[in-house]
Amino acid sequence: MSKWSFVRLDEICDLEKGKTGLLKAKEGKYPLVATGKDRRTCDTYQFDAKAVCIPLVSSTGHGHASLKYVHYQEGKFALGTILAAVIPKDENIVNAQYLHLYLSRLKDIILVPLMTGAANVTLTVTKLKSVEILLPDIKEQLRIVSLFNRMDNEQAELTNEISNQQELLKKLRQSILQEAIEGKLTASWREQNPDVESASMLLEKIKAEKEQLIKEKKIKKQKPLPPINEDEIPFDIPDGWVWCRLGIITNIVRGGSPRPAGDKRFYDGDIPFLKVADLTKDTDMYVQGHTYSIKEAGLHKTRYITDETLMLTNSGATLGIPKICNFPTAFNDGIAAFIYMNIELFKPYFYFILKSKTQWFLDEASRGQGQPNLNIDIIGDTLIALPPFKEQKEIVKKIESLFKVCDELEEQINSSKTNSQTLMQAVLKEAFEG
Repeated sequence: MSKWSFVRLDEICDLEKGKTGLLKAKEGKYPLVATGKDRRTCDTYQFDAKAVCIPLVSSTGHGHASLKYVHYQEGKFALGTILAAVIPKDENIVNAQYLHLYLSRLKDIILVPLMTGAANVTLTVTKLKSVEILLPDIKEQLRIVSLFNRMDNEQAELTNEISNQQELLKKLRQSILQEAIEGKLTASWREQNPDVESASMLLEKIKAEKEQLIKEKKIKKQKPLPPINEDEIPFDIPDGWVWCRLGIITNIVRGGSPRPAGDKRFYDGDIPFLKVADLTKDTDMYVQGHTYSIKEAGLHKTRYITDETLMLTNSGATLGIPKICNFPTAFNDGIAAFIYMNIELFKPYFYFILKSKTQWFLDEASRGQGQPNLNIDIIGDTLIALPPFKEQKEIVKKIESLFKVCDELEEQINSSKTNSQTLMQAVLKEAFEG
């Protein structure tokens, strides 16, 4: 094994601060190294060398010491004023790529602890000069650089393959949902169950039930929905199914105003209050909890539900995400709730119906200007294929069974990613132990 020893940076390298003001730099043909990942350009250059470029300010600021990137640059380049270049004095003694590998991989151990300051956390060139690195002979340095270049290439290929697999898995889930709502997953089930009551009969029951509830003033009458045109129908459905709009079979309402800042009535109450983040923070079918509680159910016109309810986020970047809430709660105006659903409308099936239309909801909500907003009319006008009640339940079984397989595949993909990262860390540890 070659001889390894600790040496100070200023013994083997020249250290110099950058001179290019990042805001005043003019674009040109030379790379301009800044603190971020990507290079900018400059019309002048400061260095013509192989160098390691180290930011002298924290990547996150706000009193927190961190370095996101340590750069390698060679040839003619400019350097921002808030970075320092570390340039080997003799390439027969220290290889610049080895130096970059060492400092970048171990930056959180040997560089970040040297950063000081309260609001503005910085690193000085003087402190950099005193940094000690573990240095083998040049032959060993080149071997380590070659090893890591090969490992990086292999890891990049693996990462790319993992990304491809994750994208394929995402498409597979969407394909499963699409085949479910087209009735393809339950084709054999229908052959074995030919006497199931048709969805058209279920639809008539729902219409009659809604009319009665409106007469009794238990739900409000909603505005008439447009008839279904043939050019709207996207695919053929099985016998016994029927096309309908969501607003025909349910009543949809939005929640009340969001919690006003500082309103103490929203704290320490017994009534859960849901906001959009409570519906989007996990991938489970059911709402897992709530952030706030209130003391009054109707506070600031918030809506209140007591029964198990299908919900849908309807504003912002995370609109179109469905959930089922199975506890009494109030909810804000970023959430739509399906407050009436007949007992023969299986909520988990409609959860998957809505999930299959997430991208469609996003596209429809983005047609206007400003922040995307999924209003009640868009939701109510949504066209769906309605199967009989028993088939709704069978479809959910099929989806959950296939999604379980997808979950297992996803676990394998994530395991491959973790194993790759662990291997890289193990090689890093062994390489720099000397």
